[in-house]
Amino acid sequence: MKTTAASLTALMIGLASPAFAQEALDARAVFDQAEAICQADDGALWGVSLCGPILIVDPATRQVVASQAGDSAALSEADGVFTGVLPDAVMVANTAVDWDGVRWTMLLAPLPDEAETRAGLIAHESWHRIQDQLGLPMASPTPDHLATAEGRIAMRLEWRALAAALSAPDAQGLRTATHDALIFRAARHAQAGQAGAAQERALELNEGLAEYTGVKLSGALDPHRDVAATLRAAEQADAFSRMFAYASGPAYGLLLDDAAPGWRAGLTAESDLGALLGAAVGFTAPEDPVAVFARTAATYDGQAVANDELAAQEARAGLTTRWSDRLVAGPVLRLPLENIRVSFDPNTLQPLPPHGVVYPTATITDVWGVLTVTEGALIAGDWSAVTVTAPADGDTLTGDGWSLDLADGWRIAPGARAGDFVLEPAE
Repeated sequence: MKTTAASLTALMIGLASPAFAQEALDARAVFDQAEAICQADDGALWGVSLCGPILIVDPATRQVVASQAGDSAALSEADGVFTGVLPDAVMVANTAVDWDGVRWTMLLAPLPDEAETRAGLIAHESWHRIQDQLGLPMASPTPDHLATAEGRIAMRLEWRALAAALSAPDAQGLRTATHDALIFRAARHAQAGQAGAAQERALELNEGLAEYTGVKLSGALDPHRDVAATLRAAEQADAFSRMFAYASGPAYGLLLDDAAPGWRAGLTAESDLGALLGAAVGFTAPEDPVAVFARTAATYDGQAVANDELAAQEARAGLTTRWSDRLVAGPVLRLPLENIRVSFDPNTLQPLPPHGVVYPTATITDVWGVLTVTEGALIAGDWSAVTVTAPADGDTLTGDGWSLDLADGWRIAPGARAGDFVLEPAE
């Protein structure tokens, strides 16, 4: 691994964890790699340069190494990089973030060792920094229907057809597999309704296009093969409701590259990647996509997929009951949300309709402080509040699976139900 000057080593000794000290030594190499990626692209992919400020953050200590200074003295220059400590109010995640007068690409240490994987991460998060410029604002829905057996079956079959399309040996095979994928998609959307379809579309435009950007600019020798492999692996995920876009987005993007070059130029926040691909390949959704779904599924071992998902539904039902007992029926602490910033694992989210979405682990920051969750928090569907298990009393800032770093001016008070608590402004 490439290292920088010894003076930077001296700066970091005793100030950061050993892993982050090494990451600081390699920060310049990361910044150089990011610069090489965006310079090679030169705005060709999106019409906007991906070059921009980068923060590498140690999530344990919140120490940062940055590619430039901010507007204040929060970052200090040393050997061509800038170091400091991120305030508690700033979310820590692989994301884009506004801090100290700068719009940053934030990357969590340690970064992947493998150069291609690291390049994909850099490009993915760099896209998030420019997505507003593209008219594609950040969106973070969690489609409930993808937690049902029916939704998961249709998604797995769509992924299988997309993988077949990406691997097709000839034009006829490509056309057939693409049409099959769009039939599975149409059937799922017919069952989920307009609201469910809109949620999928929004997340594909957000995380799906970011991941597509990572694939395109990673330097992969065979992106079609790699994305097909990702689609096959995605079937094993415990939760599809958030992670599906990371698999579907690159697949639709690559197929659109082949079928409709220039498709990116016309994207809006209302675009549907499936509809764009359908128009490019002459697909017309059948009047009864659910009936056609049943016939088409046999090509992709649909009965085995259905059997698998129906069996797994029982285990998921038990998990739903557990979360409901902990975060709805049982005594809870309810915290209002005003300006939420949340770091979480998209592979684990569990919809809990009609109450919201369970985040098994998360770090949630708002005006009242920082909530660290290790055993489940329920964020309301309208993002009005987050709920965790109740503390022992109103003076305790920890509970079963969570801890709270409380800001001044807030207090824990009794809630409406016996045993419940709420967080409210102090008088």
